[in-house]
Amino acid sequence: MQTLLIFSGKNADSPKFDYLCSREVVIVKMEQRSKDDALFSDVVYSRNVIEFTTVANEFCAFTESVSDLTRKDFLGKLQKLFPLLYLKASLLPGLNELDDFEDSPEKFVTENDYHFILQKLSSKIGEFDSYPEIFESGTSLGEVNVEASISENVADIYQDLKDFILSYRIGTTDVMRAALWECINNFEQYWGQKLVNGLRAVHMLVYGNINIE
Repeated sequence: MQTLLIFSGKNADSPKFDYLCSREVVIVKMEQRSKDDALFSDVVYSRNVIEFTTVANEFCAFTESVSDLTRKDFLGKLQKLFPLLYLKASLLPGLNELDDFEDSPEKFVTENDYHFILQKLSSKIGEFDSYPEIFESGTSLGEVNVEASISENVADIYQDLKDFILSYRIGTTDVMRAALWECINNFEQYWGQKLVNGLRAVHMLVYGNINIE
């Protein structure tokens, strides 16, 4: 099995990729990449994947820090992170490029973790959390609207991205491929739709004639 070589520390050289994982800085030195092309030629180390991983880490750190933000600041940043995350996820490789792995990735976010994050999000958004949904995957456009929740949208996306990030931290190529495959599949089938639905509600709160303080 191939393993990602990770270098960290304040004096690490540039150029490098930096991204936050549970507030720890992980640095992949590009010099090492050039020395071991066989190791870093896998799609899990491609630029689009690294850029998506960077944004996914930022989204997770942002979600975990929701209690430190005002409602207005939280919604304002979410309005910017949602489309950026969608863009980076849409540029990920196709699933057929990642079908060479043995086991399903481990799940790190427990049910208690999920509900803890959900409660913090719901408390922050408050009375503006629920919104009428116009489309849900698996339904036709003519069916009756359902009620959705911004906090649940964010928590669902967070759960998937956090599992992905923590699998990536393991650094084993097979584990990373499996985690990336599952993340892409979930984006296409599940949380990509939740993201764009939630963005519509966030847009209305940010730009509508609503006092959200």
